[in-house]
Amino acid sequence: MNMLIPLRAILAKDMKAYYLKPPNISWGIIFPLAWTGMFFIRSVGSFGDIPSLLPGVTAISILFGTTSMLAVTVTFEKKNRSFERLLMSPMPLELLMVAKTLGAILFGVANSLVPLLLAMSFTGYSLIHWELFLPTVILISTVSAFLGFFVAVAVSEVFEAQTFSNFIRFPMIFLCGLFFPISALPSFLRPVSYALPLTYGVDLLRRVFTGASSMGTGMNLAVLAGYSTVLFALTLVNVKRKWIR
Repeated sequence: MNMLIPLRAILAKDMKAYYLKPPNISWGIIFPLAWTGMFFIRSVGSFGDIPSLLPGVTAISILFGTTSMLAVTVTFEKKNRSFERLLMSPMPLELLMVAKTLGAILFGVANSLVPLLLAMSFTGYSLIHWELFLPTVILISTVSAFLGFFVAVAVSEVFEAQTFSNFIRFPMIFLCGLFFPISALPSFLRPVSYALPLTYGVDLLRRVFTGASSMGTGMNLAVLAGYSTVLFALTLVNVKRKWIR
């Protein structure tokens, strides 16, 4: 069996059936655009602020866009039992999970381009390390996608998935060094910051947009890859526990 055929079919179906649902439009598209616009309006007339703003708005765009996609697609399919029908297909469960997350990962990569294109269009910004940009946004999107998948498997309704996701997303964006340095946080919160995958993604994005990084590029890439693997494994265990006896 050519496994690329069901993978493409699942991806095409998800994009057609779910990606323009209201929760995706609000949390996955409008919210990141609003954040990007707010920060860019604040920086009008100050080109020097653009490189320092781009890591934050890019990370937020990826995180909210990607997790929102999985919260909707998986939760809707659980309700109408089409997810169970997919589990009965002859394709390996691991490949099914990749197929369900691939669309969200692609959406996250597309979302990451929005702040960059706005900056390049309206401010003329062009200083970017392109060789690191793509692997960085793919890894952040992958971690966010499996995080969204993990949440979606654990709940029953879309609003529950979005609410649960917000309990994770909002603390993450305030503790990962986006708005103030981790060194400025109370000492008891710093270990939490270093336990968050977005901390390493933001540090990589700073390297991409400003050339500066407080942690090594190799370490950041390895940690994000490790988080992707762990979240994939945890979600796989959760799916097997709920549906496969």
